[in-house]
Amino acid sequence: MTEKTGHDLIQDYVRTLDKSPGVYRMLDAQGAVLYVGKARDLKARVSNYARPSGHSARIARMIRETRSMMFLTTRTETEALLLEQNLIKQLKPRYNVLLRDDKSFPNILVAKSHDYPQIKKHRGAKSEKGDYYGPFASAGAVNRTLTQLQRVFLLRNCTDSTFESRTRPCLLYQIKRCSAPCVGRISQADYAALVADAERFLQGKTTAIQANLAQEMAEAAEAMEYERAAALRDRIKALTAVQSVQAINPKGVAEADVIALHMESGQACVQVFFIRGNQSWGNRDFYPRLGGAESADEVMQAFLLQFYDDKPPPRAVLLSHGVEDPELTEAVLAERAGRKVDVSVPQRGEKFELVTNALRNARESLARRMSESAAQARLLEGLADAFDLPAPPRRIEVYDNSHIMGTNAVGGMIVAGPEGWIKNQYRKFNIKGTEITPGDDFGMMKEVLTRRFTRLLKEDPDRQTEAWPDLLLIDGGAGQVSAVDQIMAELGVEDIPMVGVAKGVDRDHGKEEFHRMGRAPFALRMNDPVLYFVQRLRDEAHRWAIGTHRAKRAKSVMANPLDEIAGVGAARKRALLAHFGSAKAVSRAGLADLQAVEGISAALAQKVYDHFHAKG
Repeated sequence: MTEKTGHDLIQDYVRTLDKSPGVYRMLDAQGAVLYVGKARDLKARVSNYARPSGHSARIARMIRETRSMMFLTTRTETEALLLEQNLIKQLKPRYNVLLRDDKSFPNILVAKSHDYPQIKKHRGAKSEKGDYYGPFASAGAVNRTLTQLQRVFLLRNCTDSTFESRTRPCLLYQIKRCSAPCVGRISQADYAALVADAERFLQGKTTAIQANLAQEMAEAAEAMEYERAAALRDRIKALTAVQSVQAINPKGVAEADVIALHMESGQACVQVFFIRGNQSWGNRDFYPRLGGAESADEVMQAFLLQFYDDKPPPRAVLLSHGVEDPELTEAVLAERAGRKVDVSVPQRGEKFELVTNALRNARESLARRMSESAAQARLLEGLADAFDLPAPPRRIEVYDNSHIMGTNAVGGMIVAGPEGWIKNQYRKFNIKGTEITPGDDFGMMKEVLTRRFTRLLKEDPDRQTEAWPDLLLIDGGAGQVSAVDQIMAELGVEDIPMVGVAKGVDRDHGKEEFHRMGRAPFALRMNDPVLYFVQRLRDEAHRWAIGTHRAKRAKSVMANPLDEIAGVGAARKRALLAHFGSAKAVSRAGLADLQAVEGISAALAQKVYDHFHAKG
């Protein structure tokens, strides 16, 4: 009996469905999810796939690959839409529009857990007590704004522990970026007034602040307090500067995200501009992965729902294109924000100009990316020709080790593909093998590759994901290549092309030799772009491994023996060090002396004493 596939298979599912709202999943022969969709009426929506014709090439291909389907019914279409987006984010189906950049955005936090609030950059969950302002497009945008805010409002950015330990003003006070509340150079009431002014600025209410500063300056000058007048003048100049550096300061838009989409040749760029307090707080571009032939409305809706999955939407969202289900999208965003969210496509006025500017940026960003992708594609084709690969590689993994006389040894792996560096796939490996002789590069490489591919075989034995490399580059010559070939043979992964990159004569750039198993070493001509490409790959792997090694070495230098004792956290470690002066003195202390430290119980004192004395 022939197994049903495609339209016939889907038609059988249609007979079992009712008109409930819900979510459907289409799966291939290996059970991998091809597509996740939502429907107001599951029977009607899935029936569309049962038709033998009238589909786009993308949908027709997806239907042909479908071997089974799964369904979940919901009470409302809104619930279905939320569930659809959760499943897309979790499963990353091949035929869905996917937002691939999931980094969180930074905010400015005015921390309110102290009598003298601290102003600082914050990223992640908003669990700390205080007022949050953002999002900002990048850490750089936050840092620039914080620097200007320090010049204008003189708020502290030091930690509470640093604040408590100060006995004299720090450098920031000397360069007029802090009012030194830590040593009483300003009263709590006056500092609170500065905090209130800073928050008004972040809310866009700058006119009154400038007027008040100007009046204070005039009064100081009249009273012949010229030093104070000069300080107020500098603050006014700083406030003017921070307003002028904002690229776009819309008068009629207090709070909005401006989102513009440009699509071309099967690729898309989405530009997001953040407007808060009538000021532009930067922009970020995104390149969602498309399934094939989606409409702009479909891409825009998918982007909105994924973008605001983990962040509250602003009061207004200004779009360059509409969405498939405007009312439903607004309802979902309002539910996530806990208030009404206005989603609109402006046609005139200041809002239209904001969207037009964002759209121009999206168009230019996509053009640059497509140009870079074309250049990268040519390099990958050249790499395939040079190394006799069956096709241009889509995933290149480059490995390197770093250590000093065998200490703090680490291995590094970097990844590159058609779109350049894939930095979220970089990996570091702390060398754990106790039998490895210090400085044994072969042993370290064996451990790194064994751990990497053992895990890959466990997680994806059928090689269904894009996590498997098409090419391995190893820093080394014939010896390293032979050793790696033996490792891969032991793991049963012998079909991945591997190339060793050796420095060659005089260990100079441009004289590299390339080694492959069973073939004579060869070189590329000095001005070959492929040679420069391989050099960049190897140098990036070296930079990553060196950086990882330095971080590990710095951590080991700063390590404290007290960190090894369970139950001794940061506060108790500070108490012990403050009482005894050093970790060495703690290790020599008697049990009674340890028990005398504030916050150290008898049981913990015994544990600390045993830790240092059981070793002998």
